[in-house]
Amino acid sequence: MSAPHLSVLLNEVVSAIAPAPGRHVVDGTFGAGGYARAFLAAGARVTAFDRDPSAARYAEELGPDFRLVIAPFSTMAEVLGEAAADGVALDLGVSSMQLDEAERGFSFLREGPLDMRMSGAGPTAADLVNTEPPAELARIFWIYGEERQSRRIASAIVRRRETTPFTRTTDLAEVIERALGGRRGARVHPATRAFQALRIAVNDELAELEAGLVAAERVLRPGGRLAVVTFHSLEDRIVKAFLAERSGRTPGGSRHAPEAPRGADPSFSLLSVRSTPPTEAEIAANPRARSARLRAAKRTAAPLWRVAA
Repeated sequence: MSAPHLSVLLNEVVSAIAPAPGRHVVDGTFGAGGYARAFLAAGARVTAFDRDPSAARYAEELGPDFRLVIAPFSTMAEVLGEAAADGVALDLGVSSMQLDEAERGFSFLREGPLDMRMSGAGPTAADLVNTEPPAELARIFWIYGEERQSRRIASAIVRRRETTPFTRTTDLAEVIERALGGRRGARVHPATRAFQALRIAVNDELAELEAGLVAAERVLRPGGRLAVVTFHSLEDRIVKAFLAERSGRTPGGSRHAPEAPRGADPSFSLLSVRSTPPTEAEIAANPRARSARLRAAKRTAAPLWRVAA
């Protein structure tokens, strides 16, 4: 099946991962399979992960060197074991297919159910906006959407749901737009940050990213490559902090990756200190790539860092 999705920073990711015959690469976010196809074309064996069951439609006829696992990428170490791969690629966020399919409920530009679940399981975005107290909704919008008007949006949602629960994407978008005083010529829709925040909360994306980075450290063999494409500052900060910490550039720490014990050797070496943005040509061809950033590193021979239970 042809893929309705342009893989962002494809050439740069392939260069960072360096797929080749005899190498095993993990595509942690299969989507429509753009990266996986490129790795296979280079002769590598590919194991792909995706928690969205609909991704299976793009995995047909990829050959004997390909395997798709319908599961979050944070489970890669449990599925594959330690030191089982030569490369791990992660393309974070929501895919073009998910955005463009109105029935998935990811986009405020398309009329559809207020769902936003990547896996199709668990509470929906409608469940959150219809049941969470105003303080929690404001926290979600502030932390995950970096929305300065988080309290105003939360208050508007709570007032409206007292009479009519939210069930549709465009309905919520209209309430948010009115709460913020309309568009007033703004280039970005007023609901953009709030919808991003709800999607991240519904899918627990940031915790999944932190756990996935730790899993990648376990899966990669010495010399194996990690390449992560992020699309907003929340993701990029997590990846940057993880790689800086694991490469010995900062003492740092998080709940999934606590501060290293004294004397711990770096488990990664950075392939580049700075992130890699898309070219102007790629942005012109695919405007959704404009906020993307690639960070990449190589696994060293150092032991795994201890992780909190």
